[in-house]
Amino acid sequence: MFAVYPGDIVFSKIDARSGAIGMLPASIPKGVVTPEFPVFVADPAKLDAGFVQRILRTGGFLKALRSKATGTSGRKRISPEAFLDLRIPLPDLAEQQAIVAAYDAVLKAAAAKEMAADAAEAKAMADFEAALGFAPPVPLPDKPIFVASFKDLDRWSHEGVLRGVLKLTDPVPAFPMSLLGTVGKVSYGLQKYPGNRPGLHARPYLRVANVQRNRLDLQIIKTINVPDDDMQKYRLEDGDLLLCEGNSADLVGRGAIWRNEIADCVHQNHVLRVRLDQSKVTPEFALSVINSSYGQAYFRTKAKQTTNLASINSKEVASFPLPLPPLPDQITMIAALDAGRAAAARLRAEAAAGRAKAWAAFEAAVYAAEATTTAPAPAPNPASEEIAEALA
Repeated sequence: MFAVYPGDIVFSKIDARSGAIGMLPASIPKGVVTPEFPVFVADPAKLDAGFVQRILRTGGFLKALRSKATGTSGRKRISPEAFLDLRIPLPDLAEQQAIVAAYDAVLKAAAAKEMAADAAEAKAMADFEAALGFAPPVPLPDKPIFVASFKDLDRWSHEGVLRGVLKLTDPVPAFPMSLLGTVGKVSYGLQKYPGNRPGLHARPYLRVANVQRNRLDLQIIKTINVPDDDMQKYRLEDGDLLLCEGNSADLVGRGAIWRNEIADCVHQNHVLRVRLDQSKVTPEFALSVINSSYGQAYFRTKAKQTTNLASINSKEVASFPLPLPPLPDQITMIAALDAGRAAAARLRAEAAAGRAKAWAAFEAAVYAAEATTTAPAPAPNPASEEIAEALA
Protein backbone atom coordinates (compact mmCIF):
# COMPACT_ATOMS: atom_id res chain seq x y z
CA MET A 1 0.00 0.00 0.00
CA PHE A 2 1.15 3.54 -0.72
CA ALA A 3 0.19 6.77 1.01
CA VAL A 4 -1.54 9.58 -0.85
CA TYR A 5 -2.05 13.12 0.45
CA PRO A 6 -4.12 16.16 -0.59
CA GLY A 7 -2.87 17.58 -3.88
CA ASP A 8 -1.37 14.27 -5.05
CA ILE A 9 -2.35 13.06 -8.51
CA VAL A 10 -3.68 9.48 -8.67
CA PHE A 11 -4.84 7.40 -11.63
CA SER A 12 -5.95 3.86 -12.39
CA LYS A 13 -3.54 2.04 -14.69
CA ILE A 14 -6.44 0.26 -16.40
CA ASP A 15 -9.15 2.94 -16.39
CA ALA A 16 -7.14 6.16 -16.71
CA ARG A 17 -7.80 6.20 -20.45
CA SER A 18 -11.52 6.38 -19.59
CA GLY A 19 -10.96 9.36 -17.30
CA ALA A 20 -10.21 7.59 -13.98
CA ILE A 21 -7.66 10.16 -12.90
CA GLY A 22 -7.77 12.97 -10.39
CA MET A 23 -6.30 14.74 -7.39
CA LEU A 24 -6.91 13.89 -3.73
CA PRO A 25 -9.05 16.69 -2.26
CA ALA A 26 -8.20 18.59 0.91
CA SER A 27 -11.23 17.00 2.61
CA ILE A 28 -9.32 13.68 2.78
CA PRO A 29 -6.21 14.22 4.93
CA LYS A 30 -4.58 10.92 3.99
CA GLY A 31 -5.38 7.83 1.94
CA VAL A 32 -3.76 4.62 0.75
CA VAL A 33 -3.69 3.01 -2.69
CA THR A 34 -2.44 -0.23 -4.22
CA PRO A 35 0.25 -0.39 -6.92
CA GLU A 36 -2.57 -0.31 -9.49
CA PHE A 37 -2.97 3.39 -8.65
CA PRO A 38 0.28 5.31 -9.17
CA VAL A 39 0.71 8.47 -7.09
CA PHE A 40 2.42 11.62 -8.37
CA VAL A 41 3.35 14.61 -6.22
CA ALA A 42 2.71 17.92 -7.94
CA ASP A 43 5.22 20.75 -7.38
CA PRO A 44 3.11 23.54 -5.79
CA ALA A 45 5.63 26.13 -7.03
CA LYS A 46 4.80 25.18 -10.62
CA LEU A 47 1.28 23.74 -10.58
CA ASP A 48 -1.91 25.18 -9.11
CA ALA A 49 -4.10 22.37 -7.72
CA GLY A 50 -7.28 23.67 -9.35
CA PHE A 51 -5.52 24.06 -12.68
CA VAL A 52 -4.16 20.50 -12.59
CA GLN A 53 -7.54 19.03 -11.65
CA ARG A 54 -9.10 20.59 -14.71
CA ILE A 55 -6.22 19.86 -17.09
CA LEU A 56 -6.61 16.16 -16.25
CA ARG A 57 -10.19 16.32 -17.60
CA THR A 58 -9.54 18.15 -20.87
CA GLY A 59 -10.13 16.35 -24.14
CA GLY A 60 -6.59 17.06 -25.31
CA PHE A 61 -5.03 15.49 -22.22
CA LEU A 62 -7.28 12.41 -22.25
CA LYS A 63 -6.61 11.90 -25.96
CA ALA A 64 -2.85 12.00 -25.32
CA LEU A 65 -3.29 9.69 -22.33
CA ARG A 66 -5.19 7.09 -24.39
CA SER A 67 -2.42 7.11 -26.98
CA LYS A 68 -0.01 5.93 -24.29
CA ALA A 69 -2.02 2.79 -23.41
CA THR A 70 -0.31 -0.51 -24.15
CA GLY A 71 -1.37 -4.15 -23.93
CA THR A 72 -4.25 -6.27 -25.24
CA SER A 73 -7.47 -4.58 -26.32
CA GLY A 74 -9.42 -5.45 -23.17
CA ARG A 75 -6.59 -4.88 -20.67
CA LYS A 76 -4.70 -1.87 -21.91
CA ARG A 77 -2.79 -0.01 -19.23
CA ILE A 78 -1.05 3.30 -18.68
CA SER A 79 2.36 2.95 -17.04
CA PRO A 80 3.75 5.59 -14.63
CA GLU A 81 6.58 6.21 -17.10
CA ALA A 82 4.13 6.81 -19.95
CA PHE A 83 2.18 9.23 -17.74
CA LEU A 84 5.34 11.20 -16.90
CA ASP A 85 6.12 11.43 -20.62
CA LEU A 86 2.90 13.35 -21.28
CA ARG A 87 2.99 17.09 -22.02
CA ILE A 88 0.56 19.60 -20.56
CA PRO A 89 0.08 23.33 -21.18
CA LEU A 90 1.95 25.14 -18.41
CA PRO A 91 1.42 28.89 -18.05
CA ASP A 92 3.12 30.46 -15.05
CA LEU A 93 1.47 30.00 -11.66
CA ALA A 94 -0.29 33.36 -11.65
CA GLU A 95 -1.71 32.68 -15.11
CA GLN A 96 -2.98 29.25 -14.02
CA GLN A 97 -4.73 30.79 -11.03
CA ALA A 98 -6.28 33.51 -13.22
CA ILE A 99 -7.63 30.91 -15.67
CA VAL A 100 -9.09 28.84 -12.84
CA ALA A 101 -10.62 31.91 -11.18
CA ALA A 102 -12.37 32.89 -14.43
CA TYR A 103 -13.68 29.35 -14.85
CA ASP A 104 -14.87 29.12 -11.25
CA ALA A 105 -16.69 32.44 -11.54
CA VAL A 106 -18.89 31.00 -14.29
CA LEU A 107 -19.51 27.83 -12.28
CA LYS A 108 -20.57 29.97 -9.31
CA ALA A 109 -23.02 31.87 -11.51
CA ALA A 110 -24.37 28.57 -12.88
CA ALA A 111 -24.84 27.21 -9.35
CA ALA A 112 -26.74 30.37 -8.41
CA LYS A 113 -29.09 29.85 -11.37
CA GLU A 114 -29.70 26.25 -10.34
CA MET A 115 -30.56 27.41 -6.81
CA ALA A 116 -32.93 29.99 -8.28
CA ALA A 117 -34.49 27.24 -10.43
CA ASP A 118 -35.08 25.07 -7.35
CA ALA A 119 -36.64 28.03 -5.55
CA ALA A 120 -38.92 28.86 -8.50
CA GLU A 121 -40.10 25.26 -8.75
CA ALA A 122 -40.67 25.00 -5.00
CA LYS A 123 -42.65 28.25 -4.95
CA ALA A 124 -44.83 27.14 -7.86
CA MET A 125 -45.68 23.90 -6.06
CA ALA A 126 -46.26 25.73 -2.76
CA ASP A 127 -48.65 28.12 -4.51
CA PHE A 128 -50.44 25.15 -6.11
CA GLU A 129 -50.88 23.44 -2.75
CA ALA A 130 -52.02 26.69 -1.12
CA ALA A 131 -54.67 27.09 -3.83
CA LEU A 132 -55.93 23.60 -2.95
CA GLY A 133 -56.09 24.54 0.72
CA PHE A 134 -53.11 22.40 1.77
CA ALA A 135 -50.92 24.71 3.81
CA PRO A 136 -47.42 23.46 4.71
CA PRO A 137 -47.52 21.20 7.79
CA VAL A 138 -46.65 22.70 11.15
CA PRO A 139 -42.92 22.15 11.85
CA LEU A 140 -42.42 19.40 14.41
CA PRO A 141 -40.45 19.99 17.60
CA ASP A 142 -37.29 18.02 18.26
CA LYS A 143 -39.01 15.57 20.59
CA PRO A 144 -38.18 11.85 20.58
CA ILE A 145 -40.97 9.30 20.95
CA PHE A 146 -39.89 5.99 22.42
CA VAL A 147 -43.19 4.17 23.11
CA ALA A 148 -46.39 4.12 21.07
CA SER A 149 -49.35 1.84 20.51
CA PHE A 150 -49.18 -0.17 17.31
CA LYS A 151 -52.48 1.35 16.14
CA ASP A 152 -50.91 4.83 16.39
CA LEU A 153 -47.96 4.02 14.21
CA ASP A 154 -48.02 5.73 10.83
CA ARG A 155 -46.27 2.84 9.02
CA TRP A 156 -43.48 3.02 11.61
CA SER A 157 -43.11 6.75 11.05
CA HIS A 158 -41.77 8.79 13.97
CA GLU A 159 -43.29 11.87 12.32
CA GLY A 160 -46.72 10.24 12.25
CA VAL A 161 -46.52 9.23 15.91
CA LEU A 162 -45.36 12.70 16.94
CA ARG A 163 -48.17 14.39 15.01
CA GLY A 164 -50.65 12.12 16.79
CA VAL A 165 -49.20 12.87 20.22
CA LEU A 166 -49.33 16.61 19.55
CA LYS A 167 -52.85 16.26 18.07
CA LEU A 168 -51.95 18.11 14.89
CA THR A 169 -54.83 18.04 12.41
CA ASP A 170 -54.70 18.04 8.65
CA PRO A 171 -55.57 21.30 6.84
CA VAL A 172 -59.09 21.76 5.53
CA PRO A 173 -59.10 21.45 1.71
CA ALA A 174 -60.52 24.32 -0.32
CA PHE A 175 -62.51 22.01 -2.64
CA PRO A 176 -64.68 18.90 -2.32
CA MET A 177 -62.75 15.65 -2.06
CA SER A 178 -63.37 12.63 -4.29
CA LEU A 179 -61.69 9.26 -4.19
CA LEU A 180 -59.43 8.76 -7.20
CA GLY A 181 -61.32 5.55 -7.98
CA THR A 182 -64.56 7.48 -8.47
CA VAL A 183 -63.08 9.62 -11.27
CA GLY A 184 -60.81 6.99 -12.78
CA LYS A 185 -60.24 3.26 -13.09
CA VAL A 186 -57.08 1.79 -11.57
CA SER A 187 -55.68 -1.26 -13.39
CA TYR A 188 -52.65 -3.51 -13.14
CA GLY A 189 -50.58 -4.35 -16.20
CA LEU A 190 -49.11 -7.59 -17.48
CA GLN A 191 -47.07 -9.87 -15.28
CA LYS A 192 -43.93 -11.25 -16.92
CA TYR A 193 -43.52 -15.01 -17.06
CA PRO A 194 -41.83 -17.44 -19.50
CA GLY A 195 -45.03 -17.88 -21.51
CA ASN A 196 -45.19 -14.23 -22.65
CA ARG A 197 -41.66 -13.77 -23.81
CA PRO A 198 -41.56 -11.76 -27.06
CA GLY A 199 -42.90 -13.91 -29.87
CA LEU A 200 -45.47 -13.64 -32.66
CA HIS A 201 -47.30 -10.81 -30.89
CA ALA A 202 -44.38 -8.84 -29.42
CA ARG A 203 -45.56 -5.48 -28.05
CA PRO A 204 -43.60 -2.63 -26.46
CA TYR A 205 -44.23 -2.31 -22.72
CA LEU A 206 -43.36 0.13 -19.95
CA ARG A 207 -41.36 -0.91 -16.89
CA VAL A 208 -40.82 0.97 -13.63
CA ALA A 209 -37.57 2.34 -15.06
CA ASN A 210 -39.54 4.02 -17.86
CA VAL A 211 -41.82 5.92 -15.45
CA GLN A 212 -39.92 8.79 -13.85
CA ARG A 213 -41.42 11.62 -11.82
CA ASN A 214 -43.40 13.87 -14.17
CA ARG A 215 -41.78 12.35 -17.26
CA LEU A 216 -41.26 9.15 -19.23
CA ASP A 217 -37.83 7.75 -20.06
CA LEU A 218 -38.34 5.90 -23.35
CA GLN A 219 -34.72 5.37 -24.36
CA ILE A 220 -34.86 1.62 -23.65
CA ILE A 221 -38.18 -0.08 -24.44
CA LYS A 222 -38.54 -3.84 -24.09
CA THR A 223 -41.21 -6.07 -25.61
CA ILE A 224 -43.62 -8.67 -24.26
CA ASN A 225 -45.98 -11.07 -26.00
CA VAL A 226 -49.61 -9.86 -26.00
CA PRO A 227 -52.18 -11.58 -28.27
CA ASP A 228 -54.48 -9.35 -30.33
CA ASP A 229 -57.50 -10.31 -28.19
CA ASP A 230 -55.81 -8.93 -25.04
CA MET A 231 -54.66 -5.63 -26.51
CA GLN A 232 -57.93 -3.83 -25.85
CA LYS A 233 -57.50 -4.56 -22.14
CA TYR A 234 -53.85 -3.58 -21.84
CA ARG A 235 -53.23 -0.96 -24.54
CA LEU A 236 -52.31 2.47 -23.14
CA GLU A 237 -54.41 5.43 -24.22
CA ASP A 238 -53.71 9.15 -24.37
CA GLY A 239 -53.97 10.74 -20.93
CA ASP A 240 -53.48 7.54 -18.93
CA LEU A 241 -51.83 8.19 -15.58
CA LEU A 242 -48.98 5.77 -14.85
CA LEU A 243 -47.92 5.23 -11.23
CA CYS A 244 -45.13 3.03 -9.89
CA GLU A 245 -46.35 0.35 -7.51
CA GLY A 246 -43.11 0.61 -5.56
CA ASN A 247 -40.00 -1.43 -4.79
CA SER A 248 -38.15 1.28 -2.86
CA ALA A 249 -39.88 3.96 -0.78
CA ASP A 250 -39.04 6.78 -3.22
CA LEU A 251 -40.66 4.86 -6.09
CA VAL A 252 -44.08 4.47 -4.48
CA GLY A 253 -46.53 6.64 -6.41
CA ARG A 254 -43.93 8.07 -8.77
CA GLY A 255 -45.90 8.96 -11.88
CA ALA A 256 -46.08 10.33 -15.39
CA ILE A 257 -48.68 10.84 -18.13
CA TRP A 258 -48.90 8.74 -21.28
CA ARG A 259 -49.33 10.75 -24.49
CA ASN A 260 -49.31 8.02 -27.15
CA GLU A 261 -45.55 8.23 -27.57
CA ILE A 262 -45.39 4.62 -28.86
CA ALA A 263 -48.09 2.79 -30.80
CA ASP A 264 -49.69 -0.32 -29.25
CA CYS A 265 -47.79 0.03 -25.98
CA VAL A 266 -48.77 -1.82 -22.79
CA HIS A 267 -47.47 -1.73 -19.21
CA GLN A 268 -46.03 -4.16 -16.71
CA ASN A 269 -47.89 -5.11 -13.53
CA HIS A 270 -45.53 -3.03 -11.36
CA VAL A 271 -46.83 0.08 -13.15
CA LEU A 272 -50.43 0.94 -12.23
CA ARG A 273 -52.60 2.63 -14.84
CA VAL A 274 -55.25 5.17 -13.90
CA ARG A 275 -57.66 5.90 -16.74
CA LEU A 276 -59.35 9.14 -15.72
CA ASP A 277 -62.72 10.57 -16.61
CA GLN A 278 -61.26 13.66 -18.27
CA SER A 279 -64.60 15.44 -18.18
CA LYS A 280 -64.05 15.69 -14.41
CA VAL A 281 -60.29 15.84 -13.92
CA THR A 282 -57.30 16.51 -16.16
CA PRO A 283 -54.34 14.11 -16.00
CA GLU A 284 -51.97 17.02 -15.33
CA PHE A 285 -54.00 18.13 -12.32
CA ALA A 286 -54.32 14.63 -10.84
CA LEU A 287 -50.61 13.92 -11.25
CA SER A 288 -49.63 17.27 -9.73
CA VAL A 289 -51.77 16.57 -6.66
CA ILE A 290 -50.19 13.12 -6.33
CA ASN A 291 -46.71 14.66 -6.62
CA SER A 292 -47.49 17.36 -4.04
CA SER A 293 -46.37 17.00 -0.43
CA TYR A 294 -50.00 16.15 0.42
CA GLY A 295 -50.10 13.37 -2.17
CA GLN A 296 -46.69 11.97 -1.32
CA ALA A 297 -47.59 11.89 2.37
CA TYR A 298 -50.63 9.75 1.52
CA PHE A 299 -48.58 7.28 -0.51
CA ARG A 300 -45.91 7.05 2.19
CA THR A 301 -48.45 6.26 4.89
CA LYS A 302 -50.33 3.70 2.79
CA ALA A 303 -47.30 1.88 1.40
CA LYS A 304 -46.75 -1.64 2.71
CA GLN A 305 -43.18 -1.76 4.03
CA THR A 306 -41.03 -4.88 4.31
CA THR A 307 -37.33 -5.10 5.13
CA ASN A 308 -36.10 -3.56 1.89
CA LEU A 309 -39.22 -3.02 -0.18
CA ALA A 310 -42.20 -0.68 -0.18
CA SER A 311 -45.27 -0.95 -2.37
CA ILE A 312 -48.87 0.20 -2.72
CA ASN A 313 -51.79 -1.72 -4.18
CA SER A 314 -54.52 -0.67 -6.56
CA LYS A 315 -57.11 -0.41 -3.77
CA GLU A 316 -55.02 2.16 -1.89
CA VAL A 317 -54.40 4.12 -5.09
CA ALA A 318 -58.14 4.14 -5.86
CA SER A 319 -58.80 5.37 -2.31
CA PHE A 320 -56.56 8.43 -2.69
CA PRO A 321 -58.61 11.51 -1.62
CA LEU A 322 -58.37 13.89 -4.58
CA PRO A 323 -59.46 17.53 -4.22
CA LEU A 324 -61.71 18.24 -7.16
CA PRO A 325 -62.11 21.88 -8.21
CA PRO A 326 -64.14 22.67 -11.34
CA LEU A 327 -62.32 21.84 -14.58
CA PRO A 328 -61.59 25.51 -15.49
CA ASP A 329 -59.97 26.02 -12.06
CA GLN A 330 -57.84 22.90 -12.55
CA ILE A 331 -56.60 24.25 -15.88
CA THR A 332 -55.82 27.66 -14.36
CA MET A 333 -53.89 26.13 -11.45
CA ILE A 334 -51.88 23.85 -13.72
CA ALA A 335 -51.05 26.76 -16.03
CA ALA A 336 -49.56 28.67 -13.07
CA LEU A 337 -47.66 25.58 -11.92
CA ASP A 338 -46.34 24.95 -15.44
CA ALA A 339 -45.20 28.58 -15.69
CA GLY A 340 -43.08 28.11 -12.56
CA ARG A 341 -41.66 24.85 -13.88
CA ALA A 342 -40.87 26.46 -17.23
CA ALA A 343 -39.03 29.29 -15.50
CA ALA A 344 -37.04 26.74 -13.51
CA ALA A 345 -36.25 24.77 -16.68
CA ARG A 346 -34.97 27.92 -18.40
CA LEU A 347 -32.68 28.70 -15.48
CA ARG A 348 -31.32 25.14 -15.46
CA ALA A 349 -30.74 25.26 -19.21
CA GLU A 350 -28.87 28.56 -18.81
CA ALA A 351 -26.79 27.03 -16.02
CA ALA A 352 -25.94 23.99 -18.15
CA ALA A 353 -25.05 26.19 -21.11
CA GLY A 354 -22.86 28.32 -18.86
CA ARG A 355 -21.00 25.28 -17.57
CA ALA A 356 -20.45 23.96 -21.09
CA LYS A 357 -19.25 27.37 -22.30
CA ALA A 358 -16.94 27.67 -19.31
CA TRP A 359 -15.36 24.29 -20.00
CA ALA A 360 -14.94 24.97 -23.72
CA ALA A 361 -13.37 28.36 -22.92
CA PHE A 362 -11.05 26.76 -20.34
CA GLU A 363 -9.79 24.20 -22.83
CA ALA A 364 -9.43 26.83 -25.53
CA ALA A 365 -7.51 29.14 -23.21
CA VAL A 366 -5.03 26.62 -21.85
CA TYR A 367 -4.28 25.05 -25.21
CA ALA A 368 -4.08 28.48 -26.85
CA ALA A 369 -1.57 29.37 -24.16
CA GLU A 370 0.46 26.29 -25.06
CA ALA A 371 0.32 27.21 -28.74
CA THR A 372 1.65 30.71 -28.06
CA THR A 373 4.66 29.27 -26.22
CA THR A 374 5.60 26.97 -29.11
CA ALA A 375 4.67 29.04 -32.18
CA PRO A 376 7.47 30.93 -33.99
CA ALA A 377 5.69 34.28 -33.64
CA PRO A 378 3.20 34.18 -30.75
CA ALA A 379 0.37 36.68 -30.69
CA PRO A 380 0.23 38.88 -27.54
CA ASN A 381 -3.02 37.45 -26.15
CA PRO A 382 -2.64 36.24 -22.51
CA ALA A 383 -4.70 33.16 -21.64
CA SER A 384 -6.37 34.76 -18.64
CA GLU A 385 -7.67 37.63 -20.75
CA GLU A 386 -8.88 35.17 -23.39
CA ILE A 387 -10.89 33.05 -20.96
CA ALA A 388 -12.24 36.07 -19.12
CA GLU A 389 -13.46 37.50 -22.43
CA ALA A 390 -14.93 34.16 -23.50
CA LEU A 391 -16.79 33.73 -20.22
CA ALA A 392 -18.04 37.29 -19.90
